[in-house]
Parts: sequence; structure tokens; C-alpha cells
Amino acid sequence: MKLSLISLALLAAVGTATAQPAPAPARKAGPRKAAAATQVTWLGHAAFRIVTPSGKTLLVDPWLSNPSNPTGKDEAKSTKADLILITHAHFDHVGDATDIAKRTKAKLVATFDLGNAIVGSGFPKDQFGMDTGGNFGGTLSLLDGEVNVTFVPAIHSSVTGDGKAAGNPGGFVIAVTGGPTIYHTGDTDVFGDMAQIGRFKKIDLMLACIGGHFTMDPRRAAEAAKLVRPKQIAPMHYGTFPVLKGTPAELGTALKKSAPGVKLVTLEVGKPITL
Repeated sequence: MKLSLISLALLAAVGTATAQPAPAPARKAGPRKAAAATQVTWLGHAAFRIVTPSGKTLLVDPWLSNPSNPTGKDEAKSTKADLILITHAHFDHVGDATDIAKRTKAKLVATFDLGNAIVGSGFPKDQFGMDTGGNFGGTLSLLDGEVNVTFVPAIHSSVTGDGKAAGNPGGFVIAVTGGPTIYHTGDTDVFGDMAQIGRFKKIDLMLACIGGHFTMDPRRAAEAAKLVRPKQIAPMHYGTFPVLKGTPAELGTALKKSAPGVKLVTLEVGKPITL
């Protein structure tokens, strides 16, 4: 009797096991989606548009209607913007910022004294404050952490159009989370502490003024590249006015001597590059 009960139990267990469905075949992995890129577009003079992988738009020194940008006046009326970064108070850097801000509701990123001066000249007051104002050495986490902006110094001057002092001039180190780090020098001469900028953050693209007269020229910009050690350098702030005589070709020649490991990227106005 006991043997029969054991046999029945074994048969039942085997039947249950064989009744279970076979596992589904493994799915073949599809092709991986390429990571979204960051776009950088030169808009003439010192103006740039940076579009993050999520589609957020940063404008830096947005004088879009500058003489080097044939479509700039129209772009100033239509461009998107989430943040507007301004390095110093001169007209050729503040540019179209106020009109763009009023239309887009973009927030102003600037050193605190500079930002207050720009607000005093008409920029919407509620679009600048502690969350987007800072000072040299400070880093802001912006756009829900997608972008970190660090304020760095520059050697220049900074007054508003009506001659009022507007803080100290500067530049920005813009780090996109999971993406590139971009250094916009602002208007400046080369200075030794540029080496610290490259020490604290590896720069993928350095946007460097080269025109001379009001800023460093190509030879001095090459020395700046030697200090910063970026992967690439793109010249800006040249050719807008006759006195800004420096050229990308001269920068290329100087780089071969001072910073041969740095790649020269000559941007065309209105044509984005991806990083």
C-alpha cells in the first residue's frame, strides 16, 4: 500500500513538472540608441548658442544682431532660450539679451554685480536672482542638474552703456552632464591662472577671443591654450570691426608652436557642431 502511494506521488510530481510551459525565447537585443549630442553654434562675434541633449538652449553673450551674422536680427526675434549667460556689460556682449529675455522668459546667468547692473538697464527683474547669480569660483547647478556653470575671471573691463560700473568681467566653464565641458573666455588677455581652469576641469572646447586691440591676439590666445590644455579651440571675437585683425589662420600658426596638441576648430556663423 505504501509503495503504491509513493508511486502515485512521484507520478503526480512528474506530471506537474512536464505541464509547465517552456520558457520564452530570449529577445535579440536591438541596436543601441546613440547618446544625444550637445550642439554649439557660433552666432558671430562672441555670441553662441548651446543646445543640451534634452533640448534646453543656452545663449552666451547674445549680441545676435552683430555685423558678422547676416540673419542675426531675425534670430533675435525668434531664437529659443532657457538661460542667457553674459560675461560683462559692454554693448557687444549684452546685445539683444533684454529683448530675448522678455520674449522667452529666459533667466540671466551672470556675476551678481553684473546681473544687477543689467537688470537696472531693463532686463526683467524676476528673471535674475540667487539661483542664477554668482561670482568667481562659484558653480551653479542649472536646468535640473543638466548643466553646471562655473564663474571664472577674465582681464578686461565692464561698464554699462551709460558708463556705470558693472562688476568684474569674466568667463564661463559650462559642463553638460554626461556631455562636453566648454570654456567661454569672455573678453580677456592671457593670464597665468588660466592654468587652474584646465586643472579643475578638462575642457573639451575652448571659445577664445583672438581679435586683438581690446583682447588677446592669436599669439596670446595660443599661449592661453597652452595653459588651459583644451582638446579643441575655436576662435571668436575677430573680424567684427576693422580693428579686430586677428585671424584663425594666425591662431593655427601660433598653436603649432605653443600648443601643438590642441586642435583648431574654425566655426562658421550659424552652422552648429556637435560634441
